[in-house]
Amino acid sequence: MAIITSVALALLAQGTATTTQAPDIAFDVGYEELVANENVAARKAIENCDELAANDPARLINHGIALARTGNYDAARAEFEAAAGARNSIELETADGEWVDSRRLARKALAMLDRGEFARYYALSLR
Repeated sequence: MAIITSVALALLAQGTATTTQAPDIAFDVGYEELVANENVAARKAIENCDELAANDPARLINHGIALARTGNYDAARAEFEAAAGARNSIELETADGEWVDSRRLARKALAMLDRGEFARYYALSLR
C-alpha cells in the first residue's frame, strides 16, 4: 500500500506510551476528519483534544498532516520534526491495520512534505 495511504489518510491516534508496545486505549485525534479530507475540521478536533498531551506523537503527526493539507507547511514540518525527534515512541495503527513506530511514521511524513506530496490536498481544498 502506498505511503500516502498509510500516513495521510489513515492515522489512528493511540494513547501515549513510553515504550514501543501498542497501548490499550485508543483516542480519535482527527482520524475521521482526515479520512474524509475535512482538514480544517481535523485541525480543530486535534487542537481541542484534551485526552492527549500536546507532545503526544500521534497528536503531532495527525496535526502535522492536517496543517500540511491546508498549506501550512512550516508548521507541519515543526510537528513532524517534534514527533520524529521524540524521546519516546509509540506504535500507531494505520487504516490498513499496520502498526508503525511513531518516529518512523513522522520521518515518512517529513519525506512526503519534502517531495511536495501534501500540495495536492491543498489544491483540492481550494476548489
